[in-house]
This record gives sequence, C-alpha cells and structure tokens, in this order.
Amino acid sequence: MSQLADVNNEYQKDSKLKKEDIDSLRVWAEKQPHLPKISELQYILFLQSCYYSNEQAKSAIENYFTVRSMCKDIFANGNPKDHALQMAIDVGLVHILPKLTPRNHKVVFMRLMETSPDRYIYLDQVRMFDMIITLAMHMDGTNEGMDMVFDMDGSVFGHLLKFNPSVAKKYLYYLQEGLPIRLRSIHIINAQSWIDKMLGLIKPLMKKELYDMINIHTTMDTFYKIVPQEMLPKEYGGSEDSTEVLLEKGRSTLEKNEEFFKMQEKQVTDESKRVEKAKDYNKIFGLEGTFKKLEVD
Repeated sequence: MSQLADVNNEYQKDSKLKKEDIDSLRVWAEKQPHLPKISELQYILFLQSCYYSNEQAKSAIENYFTVRSMCKDIFANGNPKDHALQMAIDVGLVHILPKLTPRNHKVVFMRLMETSPDRYIYLDQVRMFDMIITLAMHMDGTNEGMDMVFDMDGSVFGHLLKFNPSVAKKYLYYLQEGLPIRLRSIHIINAQSWIDKMLGLIKPLMKKELYDMINIHTTMDTFYKIVPQEMLPKEYGGSEDSTEVLLEKGRSTLEKNEEFFKMQEKQVTDESKRVEKAKDYNKIFGLEGTFKKLEVD
C-alpha cells in the first residue's frame, strides 16, 4: 500500500491548521456513536477543506460517511481488480497532474480513451473517479484547491444518453457537501455541439456556486491561462507523460492500494447507534423509495 500523507507535515505546511481544532473535532465525533473511527489525517482533510470551520467540518463528516454508507451502488465495490472497474479505467482517463497551476491548485485531468458509447458505463466511471480522488487526497494531503478539466474530444451524443440522473444526483450532493476537497473551478475543452443539453441535465443537480465554476473554453488560449500547457500530457504539447502512460500509472496505483479501499469500505455509519435523527436523504436526492430509511425509531 502507498504511504499516506504525514500528519506532522500537514501541520507544518499550514499554519492555520491547529492541533487543538483537530482535537475539538475528534471529541465531537467520538460522541457520535454512529460514526466510524476517523483518522487524524481525515480530520485534517475535513477541517482544511472547510476553511478551518469546525461547524462546517462536522457537517461534511456527517455527509461524507452517511452518503458513502447509503449509496452502496457507488461506494461499496472498491475492488480495483473488479472487471467493471478495469473497463472503466480503459475507457476514461482520470489523472491528477503532478505539477501545480500558478494559483497552486492541483488539476484533475479527464478524457475518453475509448470513444464507443457501448463501453461507457456512467456508474462505473463515477466509481472509478471517486476511488482515484479519495486515494489521492489521502496520499497527498491538503492543497490550496483543485481544478477539474474535462476534455470532451471523442465524445458523442451516445455518451450523453448513458447519463444516469440518479447516480449523478447522489454523487454531486456528496461532492458538494461531503468530499473534503477545495473544488475551485471546472473547465471543459473541445466541447461538443450538445454541451448545452449536458449542462441542462446537470444544472438542477448543482448548487449555483458549483455550476458557476464551469468554464467552457472555445479556444485553448483561455484554458492555458488557467492550466499552463507545459503541465499537460504530451499530446497537448505539455511535458507530462502521454495519456496512455498516465492511464497505466493510475491503474497500477489503484491496484497497489487494494488494502486501502478495503479499509475505506469498512468506514461506514452504524445507523442503529445514531442518537439524533438523520437528514432526510430521500428528500435531498428526490428518489423516494430508493434508499433505506435512516430514521431510528
């Protein structure tokens, strides 16, 4: 298993991160019997991603672990050697570029590697994306922010028809309310003619703040002002490895960390021990009957 981020280094690199705030968060969490055991690194990720607000971090922790426990279709099959997951890796590249932008942001770079819609399974792409992001945040620790880049080259209308609104609604809620990252911007390059239809599908599932982060670049010049060309893979004129090499590096990293994902799957809530009533996630997701009731009588 890869080495996870060192907590002492996290305190050293960020003077706003206070041990006493982490201890306060831990005291609160340990009084919530339904929550799983949370590592110090995870407390750090939550607090830093919430800009050092303990109250916001508590909310993020609650959402993170509860949604992961509820939405087993997305989060409960984290075996990197699973056939469906392996096919998702073949089809879509999700890679965190090693260099930082001028604003000290990390970049998550995504593009199709196989362009047949028949091979594109939306749920498995979301599963694979989440595994890569979750492992990276535990390995790399905190950062100033994250920019997401979607290259739509090779995508066709058939890919849009594979969109699963149920999965999207659950994951976008989790991304906005639970996942401990500082998402700063979303960039789309090589946009297709049906981009407006795609945005129309996802807009109702996003907070206005997240939707407003989306930037569609009609030329690469505007994009390079945010993500310099030299940061990108070789095919884009950058100094990074080719997308094929990056894909295989990512596959190898996931497979090497099979034990990490087994541990993640065990970090679930125990609803039988919940003291206070949970949020009505059925109402939040707008999918009555799809989820087990969380209320404990």
